[in-house]
Amino acid sequence: MTEVQLAQRGTGLLRTFNDAGVLAAADVHVASRLSSLGDESAPEVLLAAALAVRAVRAGSVCLDLNRFSDIALDEDSEVDPTTLPWPDLHEILTGLRRSPLITGSESNTLRPLRLVDTDEGPLLYLDRYYRQEQTIRRILTERASTHPEVDAVQVESSLGSLFRDADDTTKPSTAPDRQRIAAALAATHWTTIIAGGPGTGKTHTVARIIALLSEQSGSRLRVGLAAPTGKAAARLQESVRDQAAGLHLPADLSAATLHRMLGWQPGSRTRFRHNEHNRLPYDVVVVDETSMVSLTMMCRLLEAVRTDARLLLVGDPDQLTSVDAGAVLADLVGRPVTVDGNPVAAQLVKADLDAGADPNEAALGKTERNRLRGGIVRLSRGRRFGAAIADLAVAVRDGDADRAVELLESDDAAEVSLHPVADIAGLHADTVETARLVTAAAEAGDAARALHELELHRLLCAHRHGPHGVDLWARRAMEWVATDSGRPLTSTRWYPGQPLLVTSNDHELRIYNGDTGVIVRTADGELTAAFARGREVVLVHPTRLPAAQTVYAMTIHRSQGSQYDTVSVLLPPESSSLLSRELLYTAITRARKHVRVLGTPDSVRFAVGRQVLRASGLRRTITAVT
Repeated sequence: MTEVQLAQRGTGLLRTFNDAGVLAAADVHVASRLSSLGDESAPEVLLAAALAVRAVRAGSVCLDLNRFSDIALDEDSEVDPTTLPWPDLHEILTGLRRSPLITGSESNTLRPLRLVDTDEGPLLYLDRYYRQEQTIRRILTERASTHPEVDAVQVESSLGSLFRDADDTTKPSTAPDRQRIAAALAATHWTTIIAGGPGTGKTHTVARIIALLSEQSGSRLRVGLAAPTGKAAARLQESVRDQAAGLHLPADLSAATLHRMLGWQPGSRTRFRHNEHNRLPYDVVVVDETSMVSLTMMCRLLEAVRTDARLLLVGDPDQLTSVDAGAVLADLVGRPVTVDGNPVAAQLVKADLDAGADPNEAALGKTERNRLRGGIVRLSRGRRFGAAIADLAVAVRDGDADRAVELLESDDAAEVSLHPVADIAGLHADTVETARLVTAAAEAGDAARALHELELHRLLCAHRHGPHGVDLWARRAMEWVATDSGRPLTSTRWYPGQPLLVTSNDHELRIYNGDTGVIVRTADGELTAAFARGREVVLVHPTRLPAAQTVYAMTIHRSQGSQYDTVSVLLPPESSSLLSRELLYTAITRARKHVRVLGTPDSVRFAVGRQVLRASGLRRTITAVT
């Protein structure tokens, strides 16, 4: 470890686990500070506290004590975690149950830790995250205890006009239509969760839900559209506006990041202008890409939404989750649902439930039917990519490693294929050909075409640095393009056809962190940066960009919300701590026509078999709290 990662004050078990690379300096410092504040010296308790801090840094809401020693270290680590002096679980639990850090004391009411017993075992929380999780539980339970009053006949009529058969628009869509079910649930529940993979029509459904609720309200509905990132908010806004005219919706519907919607106030004690004391003004709040929403942000959102406002949480629970603690969407979709017995909802979805199985999708099983009645619907009929990509995505999502490898190694490589990392012929050809087409359009001043060609191919990496990282492979790709074009290229000078990735937001320019664009030559010979905004093209002088970098490759995390005709996915070896089912699924579902995986069958199997398990209590039944 580096000196920065080593805690100079660490002693005993904290020092041992810090030296081994299990704990970072921050983990040790927090545990040491709690030791002095709470008068706690038991080494097993302080180790548990440090591991709880580490768990939050790694994305969990709490520490699952049944799995406290399941530690994944960096791929370059030489330490075997199983050889470390892990305390016995009984010893840790005994120490925690009598610790003043859990129980407080007569002289100190500080209780920075919470020990929670659940039906699946004990969890150790930092108190802040326990309270946030309990707030989410409470608010969702309260919102589920009542239902909006609606005219079932009027809603049913509106559903029939909004959801039409794709082949014959004179007829209503054929049951079971999960998009129609989602709209019926949104009309009859205060909270609705719409889950689904890319191309399943989530925003198509959202636009029709807004139209349905507008018809029901009899007056202009106040609609708040939001997403975790500026890029995702812009895409949501574009998608809804594209459908506005046909659905008689206002053309000026706009979306914002969650921070902007809630009124982020840096330095303020309340942090957000809108909170439980100053609610959001909207009648309907739609949050897209909810898989990227952290526990803390979900708590703040739920506190700010009016009790009589409908809330639509939309996203893909199988994608990569928030960079902060929590996997809230996956938890909410996966938790047991208590059937609420809403008679109007039951009436509106009865035909779809009675229809059984559509030939193109699986039957609605008992668990899914219960979730539907609880306001949760999963859209399943993908329309964005071909059958082989869809099959591969399903195999990865369901943890079927053998099927995933079988599909990748099949003779028909038109849609999906697997290649050794050394076999870069296809990657080289696609990178160079895409650059040729983008540069030709950029030189001609055709910004729209250059942006279109930019989506022909993208190289995705799990890591940012190292032999399988973006830094190395982006340089290699630039060298290939430079050699093919016969001109030297550098990231320090602008040139026509240069692909760009924005790394910070500029709301005035409508440029957001994660946006991709391209440098084009204008009619007067000047160079400018072009970005797509729906069917529009935004032109910005390069010197006005908030922050941007050349992007011949990007991380899979960065690619969320984007689509490309062909995606080349560079998988790291099995020792990588980033390799997971969610990572591979996210990468695969970025492609429209072809997925090229660069790796080994073993790395694919390892990725599919390794699910990111972010510990939380949202899916569990709490039996006791200490």
